[in-house]
Amino acid sequence: MKHTITLIPGDGTGHEITAATKRVVEATGVDIEWDIVHAGAEVFESEGTVLPEKVLESLRKNKVGLKGPLTTPIGTGFRSVNVAMRKIFDLYACVRPCKSFKGVRSRYENIDIVIIRENTEDLYAGIEFEQGKKETNDLINYIAGINETPIKKDSGISIKPISISGSERIIRYAFEYARKNNRKKVTGVHKANIMKFTDGLFLDVFRKVAAEYPDIASEDRIIDNMCMQLVQKPELYDVLVLPNLYGDIISDLAAGLVGGLGVAPGGNIGAELSLFEPTHGSAPKYKGLNKVNPVAQMLSAVMMLRHIGENGCADIMEKAIAQVIAEGKSVTYDMKPSPDDPTAVGTSQMADAIIKEIKKLLKI
Repeated sequence: MKHTITLIPGDGTGHEITAATKRVVEATGVDIEWDIVHAGAEVFESEGTVLPEKVLESLRKNKVGLKGPLTTPIGTGFRSVNVAMRKIFDLYACVRPCKSFKGVRSRYENIDIVIIRENTEDLYAGIEFEQGKKETNDLINYIAGINETPIKKDSGISIKPISISGSERIIRYAFEYARKNNRKKVTGVHKANIMKFTDGLFLDVFRKVAAEYPDIASEDRIIDNMCMQLVQKPELYDVLVLPNLYGDIISDLAAGLVGGLGVAPGGNIGAELSLFEPTHGSAPKYKGLNKVNPVAQMLSAVMMLRHIGENGCADIMEKAIAQVIAEGKSVTYDMKPSPDDPTAVGTSQMADAIIKEIKKLLKI
């Protein structure tokens, strides 16, 4: 089956890791036509926006996108290009698998955790009031009139909305993900002992939805305890579902368990459209040096292949990546025992090695 996929190369090193990933995806034999469009800081000067309409049109048409990391330039009106796309397309579920690969330096082994983060609500909803503004002072005075806890007059304020509907769809997504992917347990993470009307609501919804999935074990953890648990005994955890802010923090913690953001893929999933991207940034200082690790981008493409039903190609690509990492010869500097190892290869050369492994698996 032929697939048309929107490809957004990104900024900084995005061009290199996306080009390498594109070649590796194509080596699996999957039939993809790439619709290449550009967004981010590097198109701002020519387009007058970091998010041109042609990018949005491509995603609306194709329903699936793969993107490199983007930079949001200061003074454009966007807080984040990534956040803007999540809001425009209601990409409510951020899925970040954190899996150990033999050959990646880490204090831990055999980690296989999936972080499912709510993407649209919570403190990251962007409802903020700047210190010293009239509307901020009005809000402080209003709250003082209905709440016994005063707010200092020189405060900035962020509002944390968590809804029943938003909580239910992300929690249900987590349980459906677990069922579809043969996962055994879903853990709901919260701070309901303190924030009873927001995190407490999230926890109430979690328990109600969990009761509908008797085939999947469920439990909940308070966020600070969850951090300790992941450091002490991560092997006890499988799928975690969290509100937006906690999900952002925990996904980086979990990436640290498996070796860092260089091996941390991600997908942003909506009801109509999905966009896959690495967790790391654009690293502009390395642009054009053919130096950076492409694995997170490639694993994001593996997620994309599974999303479009190309499981065979996804399995082959992931096995080839794992083999090259485990062998440890044709890997970038950050995956060597020492970063100044002269045997380290470039981004493109690592892709070449992975393609060679794919051909072996396909017996070409």
